[in-house]
Amino acid sequence: MLYLHIPFCHRKCTYCAFYSAVTSGSKQPYVDALCRELELRRAEQPHPLRTVYFGGGTPSLLSLDQLRQLVDTIARCFDLSQLQEVTLEANPEDLTPVFLQGLIGMHFFNRLSIGVQSFFDDDLHLLNRRHSAQQSLQAVQAAAEAGFGNISLDLIYGLPGQTLARWQANLAQLSALPVSHLSAYALTVEEGTILHRQVAQGRLLPADEETVLAHYQALLQWASQAGFEQYEISNFCRPGCRSRHNSRYWDRTPYLGVGAAAHSFSGCCRRWNVADVGQYVAAVGNPPHEEELLTPTDAYNELVMTSLRTVEGIARERVEPPFLDHLSRAIARFVAAGLIQETPTHFRPTPAGLLQADGMAADLMAPPSR
Repeated sequence: MLYLHIPFCHRKCTYCAFYSAVTSGSKQPYVDALCRELELRRAEQPHPLRTVYFGGGTPSLLSLDQLRQLVDTIARCFDLSQLQEVTLEANPEDLTPVFLQGLIGMHFFNRLSIGVQSFFDDDLHLLNRRHSAQQSLQAVQAAAEAGFGNISLDLIYGLPGQTLARWQANLAQLSALPVSHLSAYALTVEEGTILHRQVAQGRLLPADEETVLAHYQALLQWASQAGFEQYEISNFCRPGCRSRHNSRYWDRTPYLGVGAAAHSFSGCCRRWNVADVGQYVAAVGNPPHEEELLTPTDAYNELVMTSLRTVEGIARERVEPPFLDHLSRAIARFVAAGLIQETPTHFRPTPAGLLQADGMAADLMAPPSR
């Protein structure tokens, strides 16, 4: 699997804590550096690619020619004979008919992930999004008409002042669209974000836990009625339409990540590139980076953290014997509480357990090796 980070944004969303660069200038030097990194690191991904993901930032800010340059480089450097899924993250305002037809014409992209966040203009203004609710509706319809049969939307719940009725109206609007996947996230106030400053200054009051829980329960009810299956805490899809790429993150499949601030995972080592576009471009494909060699304890703890967020849970066969003994003892109280279902092959979170996945994972982790 391959991930390309496109860090550019027209402006920063209030809630975003990811690395991005607000720019209106030329992106070509960055694209050239990306292509060079792909060439230099191709040996790190010797197996045929099954998934490719263009994330950001806002990948749809690149021109069609720049995207085609990246596609051509990927095709030259990697084996695409088993490619199944290629996703482009996009903002609604970028998905014009010309742009969509250009994507289809490359015969490469087969999945769009559109950052809608809300179908209400005042919510979008609060989040500092550039698009309108009407542009979201038009973008989804245009994408379907252009030939995209696998469309995912992002929505956010638990916004300041967002009522349960408004959240339910967002979900009802989604039901009327040709969408096969939903990523729905509870708004979190991350340090260093505009939202964090607004809350600290008393300009915004975050939703309370009771409200967020009510929104989540409404989400589960909607998914059941709309024919969407939940396969991870925040991810829902029509049957057969799971995100293949993101699912492989959660089962700790090795992947190559290129671009400023991009992360890679070899199976035993994690690497992350410098989070600075200027330094990344200046390095011409060999960016400054840091690496971390994972200990067996690190690997076990990561497995617990990621697996408990999925409906499949933790597969016993993937836990080494010393850690399996620790896990079996530590997890017993969550089984007794009805938060975990224990089977001969898995420890699976129940619907109630998924809500407490992060807290349970922290209690199930093994202490660092001495």
